Amino acid sequence: MSSLPGPAALVHEWFTPRSVGGAELVVRELDQLLDQQLGQPQLHALVDGESHRPGSWLAGRSIQTSFIQALPWGISHVQQYLPLLPLAIEQLDLGAYPLVVSSSHLVAKGVLTSPDQLHVSYVHTPVRYAWDQMHAYLAQSAMARSPLGPLIRLQLHKLRLWDLASSQRPDQLVANSRFTAARIHRYWGRRAEVVHPPVALERFRFDQPRDDTYLCLCRLVPYKRVDLVIEAFNRTGLPLLVVGDGPERQRLQALAGPTVTLLGRQDAEVVNGLLARCRAYVFAGLEDFGIAPVEAMASGAPVIGFGGGGLLDTVRCLSQGVARPTGLLFPQQSAASLAAALEHFHQQQLWRELPPERQRAWAERFGAAQFRQRFAAVLERAWHDHGRRLAQRSTALAWGEGGS
Repeated sequence: MSSLPGPAALVHEWFTPRSVGGAELVVRELDQLLDQQLGQPQLHALVDGESHRPGSWLAGRSIQTSFIQALPWGISHVQQYLPLLPLAIEQLDLGAYPLVVSSSHLVAKGVLTSPDQLHVSYVHTPVRYAWDQMHAYLAQSAMARSPLGPLIRLQLHKLRLWDLASSQRPDQLVANSRFTAARIHRYWGRRAEVVHPPVALERFRFDQPRDDTYLCLCRLVPYKRVDLVIEAFNRTGLPLLVVGDGPERQRLQALAGPTVTLLGRQDAEVVNGLLARCRAYVFAGLEDFGIAPVEAMASGAPVIGFGGGGLLDTVRCLSQGVARPTGLLFPQQSAASLAAALEHFHQQQLWRELPPERQRAWAERFGAAQFRQRFAAVLERAWHDHGRRLAQRSTALAWGEGGS
């Protein structure tokens, strides 16, 4: 790494106040890592709504953007320009940087680089609604059921073809979980090294008294399956708080029984307090990684979650006889399966076997320092391999010129 001449380029889909999830935590850590190794990287994104916002970690930073920045509502509603985003990301000029690192959940991996450049892409997910989540997305989309439905399907088809083609551009792929790595291999035919994303452990307390309330914390969108969580708590009669907002809120409010309370969006201080006091964190979605369950464990809370996707990397299931378990995984993505797990957890008082200090100790494996160390090792190996390829190419060219 130290032999690289000058700063790197760091590419992310977009920087806006509306996006403050796990992907943004990753790109922030990547920025700090590259800064430590090579000097402050040059940031690139489709749009930038952060560098002029006081209080943002990006305040005052130089961020190179695409033509989407100048389009109406481009900054606040960048995803409405989905058909243009592959074209837009390809217009970013990265030719001055020997090292390009991208943080990609949609199009960032598709930036154009030369054979002399090294491109390492951290992949949060292959585009869900272009691959395995397409049918669920279409079923939930009113526009897809309208006369524009065939056009929507055509656009997803084109996006799927571009997603596959652009997946071949990075020299090295890094996945956020084994589940994401399996999806990368399935859809793109490539291998990816797994480096779990970072959790801001310092935000969370694990030594607070706990109450009897269960907590579900996530965006209220269909694939999070909060409807299954609410139905399971309606069946069991246990108390549940749901924190988050999104297009599903009105429907979920109508589903909620007397022991379920939807609190809407809450600030970080309130969320941290709820995580520190809840009996357990409950989640029924199929996540690529799922940072909220790790944040719950960092707060000392056991996790009751669906046993699939990224949770298989992050939650050690009590019922599977593993050493130092941290939660309970239910086998089917259904309200009945979750309700059975809840009743077992509650009746057997299983939280006694899942002490907060153990949850915290396990969550520390996903800290920011560990992330930076593991990703730095990936960069070092990738740069070494890149240098060897360049040397081999140079030798081959020299032999070719001599033979002519």
